[in-house]
Amino acid sequence: MRRREFLRQSGQLVIAGALANRLEDCRLGLAAESKSVKSSRTPASGPLRVHPDNPRYFSDGNGKAVYLTGSHTWSNLPDMGSSDPPPNFDFDAYLDFLDRLNHNFIRLWTWESTRWQPGHWRPGATHTVAPHPFARTGPGNAADGKPKFDLTEYDRDYFDRLRQRLTAAGQRGIYVSVMLFEGWGVQFAKRAWETHPFHPANNVNGIDGDANGDGKGLEIHTLTNGKVTALQEAYVRKVVDTVGNSDNVLYEISNENHTPSTPWQYHMIDYIHRYESGKPKQHPVGMTFQYKGGENRTLFESPAEWISPNPEGGYRDNPPAADGSKVILTDTDHLWGIGGNQAWVWKSFLRGLNPLFMDPYDGTVIGNRFDPKWDPVRKSLGHTRRLAERMNLTAMTPNSKLASSGYCLAHASADEGEYLVYAPEGGKITVDLTATSGKLEAEWFNPTKGTSTDAGPIDGDATRTFDAPFAGDAVLWLKKK
Repeated sequence: MRRREFLRQSGQLVIAGALANRLEDCRLGLAAESKSVKSSRTPASGPLRVHPDNPRYFSDGNGKAVYLTGSHTWSNLPDMGSSDPPPNFDFDAYLDFLDRLNHNFIRLWTWESTRWQPGHWRPGATHTVAPHPFARTGPGNAADGKPKFDLTEYDRDYFDRLRQRLTAAGQRGIYVSVMLFEGWGVQFAKRAWETHPFHPANNVNGIDGDANGDGKGLEIHTLTNGKVTALQEAYVRKVVDTVGNSDNVLYEISNENHTPSTPWQYHMIDYIHRYESGKPKQHPVGMTFQYKGGENRTLFESPAEWISPNPEGGYRDNPPAADGSKVILTDTDHLWGIGGNQAWVWKSFLRGLNPLFMDPYDGTVIGNRFDPKWDPVRKSLGHTRRLAERMNLTAMTPNSKLASSGYCLAHASADEGEYLVYAPEGGKITVDLTATSGKLEAEWFNPTKGTSTDAGPIDGDATRTFDAPFAGDAVLWLKKK
């Protein structure tokens, strides 16, 4: 191709790419929103700590309360898809997507097996996953026809990618939970154990993770085999050594592991705490819902700083208020798989939770490409974050008794009163402002349109009634002048 023709076509591609991003902005309803929409690209400050004054949230390196919310997708660390090798995941485009939505948190997924069948989500497909943490050195080939793993050696490309993606996200102000292990696939995905590095046919180290010989290998996520645990601990050290100097890091032990994994997960949480204790930076460690049969009580009793619960207790429809015993990142992944709606996001936020969305994103793994069905969830996450950053979040606690709707974050103070109220049905709503004297500024927010309307000054010292100026669900923000 001649140079002039190449430059002409390259320019067209750049213009087309910019136009595609602009059209995506418009489709998501981002371009037409108010001046508060533009998200800051200030680098993430940390490491995060449980906030000493409001432990429903983390605090950043400056002591500011941080509300975490965002969309995550399965192939955002190892590539995953129905081809071999799998399609390359465009992480920069993904960060652009998150930035346009004003999200500030992702789970960075891992996947332990090299192949798996997604079943009814993608009938007839077999997904390939690469790269993996362990080096494929041989001699000999594994079940997938590629060199066997050496479980004492690490794949440089994997850990370089891990570091690079943490750094790129941090520069955008995005916090990242590094998933260390993945338990759902080993339990439920066809071909998952067959192609797992700890299957005896797939490694050169003589490791057989299937201690009871039932062909499932679930024992790898228990403390049954000391050799397996030692290899896992060495891998955890490698991850911490790779990203432990980053300010935007959190850790998640495992996605949806089986209930017998509890002692193993507690052990790994404590292991990270001990290993990081001698390092310059320490980071929060999380434990997420155990599937199937796990109880939220197990999460609350864990040594983890943050947890993601299952639906018990109303986390889908009427979330219980966070009491500060753990930072709760309530995740659609553990409530529906792919699910949730606009009201769920706002209800979660108003109950002191940090909501997350399991996003099919580009549809490569499962689901439809940029499915507009989920736009209200995606957009609402960003809207809640904008409000959180305008509020004195450190002082705000959930108090269902202060608003007739039952959804209220409040700092019921005489001198610094502030109230955020969500009305799922809109219409009239009463708010108890007796604790706050004098005038408060009032603002309505339309969650569907993403627009704000001033409501003028309001007198405190009494219970007041408000009527939303638009149809549908509504948010009312009251703050003392």
